[in-house]
Amino acid sequence: MEGFTAAQACELTGCTPHQLRYWDKVGLVEPSIQTTDGRPGRRRIYSFRDLVGLRVVKSLLDNGLSIQRVRRAWDYLRRTGDMDEQLSNVKLITDGQSIFAIAHDDDEILDALRQGQLAFFVKIDEIAQDVEDDVTKFELDRDSFRTMLAMVEDDVKSEATEASG
Repeated sequence: MEGFTAAQACELTGCTPHQLRYWDKVGLVEPSIQTTDGRPGRRRIYSFRDLVGLRVVKSLLDNGLSIQRVRRAWDYLRRTGDMDEQLSNVKLITDGQSIFAIAHDDDEILDALRQGQLAFFVKIDEIAQDVEDDVTKFELDRDSFRTMLAMVEDDVKSEATEASG
């Protein structure tokens, strides 16, 4: 399996060596090919997947999230299935307070900081279409009612004319 040294990982992800060491130490993003196991002189070797993870974590931190929030979101992604599939099928969005995971093929937004709790999600285009459909139905019902009302008025006038004549 091909791997990337810590220096290469820093260059490819924009992380600092200190970040890599710290994230490995606290178990946030550990090198999956080879860790130091606390032994001096042993190199960290990262996989491509690890590099993607490092870049995701760095971007979340750069966008103002605390390391605690990033850790909770990252742990959620790791727990919910195959990480390779997660990384390729999920978009992470943040508002600076929470991290939301959106599957590319799904209409659900999950709050990654609340163990995947379904977040309130409104698809405005669907609501607008529903309103438009309701308005169209109302207009059709109104037109149908007016037509029926006109027919009743005509019948009443006919009966009145026949009764007086």
